[in-house]
Amino acid sequence: MKNKWVQIGLSAVSLALAATLVLFLPEILQAMTGEHVSWSTIGAQFAKLSWQTVALMTAVWLASLLAYTFVLTASLPKLTHLQALTLNAGGSAVSNLLPFGGAAGVAMTLAMTKGWGFPLRAVVVSTLVSGIWNTLFRFILPAVGIVALLFSDQDLNPAVTGAAWAGVLSILALVAVVTAALYWDRAAALLGRALDALARLLPARIRPDRHGLSQALEKLRADTSEIVRRRWSGLTLGMISFLALQWLILVCCLQATGAYTGLAQSVAAFALSRVLTTALVTPSGAGIMEAGTVGALVFFGAPVDSATAAALLFGFWTYTVEIPFGGLALGAWALLRRRDNAAPAREEEPVRR
Repeated sequence: MKNKWVQIGLSAVSLALAATLVLFLPEILQAMTGEHVSWSTIGAQFAKLSWQTVALMTAVWLASLLAYTFVLTASLPKLTHLQALTLNAGGSAVSNLLPFGGAAGVAMTLAMTKGWGFPLRAVVVSTLVSGIWNTLFRFILPAVGIVALLFSDQDLNPAVTGAAWAGVLSILALVAVVTAALYWDRAAALLGRALDALARLLPARIRPDRHGLSQALEKLRADTSEIVRRRWSGLTLGMISFLALQWLILVCCLQATGAYTGLAQSVAAFALSRVLTTALVTPSGAGIMEAGTVGALVFFGAPVDSATAAALLFGFWTYTVEIPFGGLALGAWALLRRRDNAAPAREEEPVRR
């Protein structure tokens, strides 16, 4: 991935795949659901949108971006909310254009924070903490979606219900173990010894160093524990607010297109959509997220044309629009950086008489 042309080629293939999946989405959905949908019927759903609805979606989208700045400011002390908004927008723009955009987004974060004077160690810890919090909530979301369905009036098979409860408990147990390991020294030591014991069961040729896993976990915990202990509430409230506002965007899309089938169903569809964004074959799971979300909405009883329009509209607010917005943020950052670098140079120039 260090080769520039390899990166360009993978990005082109990934973006082309995403565009193809979206272009042939009606055919894919017909194969999945057996129901006919066309771009003309989808376009008719878009034509019904009023300017008030679009304005509301825009306001909620902007509020979600502002909510996430609290996660970043909690993970990196002295970072302002405007800087956090720029970091988030720039990183999202890069991630949304590359198949493995997370690494490029981290590189962008390092470059921007270095220009603002933040030490490298603090930025690395911030990246780890915010990444861990995002991952934990990626695990929690499916559990929330499953629980919402279990307590709804959705008709579920008893076997599916049993498996769902088992899945929820497993997910929450995993999150509890990881959180405890990050917060408490004793829990980290116990988990490290358990991982070492599992590692000793592996064949000798692929077995890691005896203390390798526990040392790696201890290093990670040591780097992040101070931020987690002092700022866990800000991190958690920021993530909850961000995800709640993103769910509200989906609800707006469902209501606007006539695909809303209930509170629990909207929560489950949102949880599924966020999980599908982790698919690496396309940037942020573009194309895959829309198809999977439509499949869930149709299963919940939404008309296929309304569900498709809602999923595409939701994909616009959570993926597409972030690219030009992030580009503007990066452009403003580069312009201000150039101006700030030019100011000292002008001051050093000798005064001519």
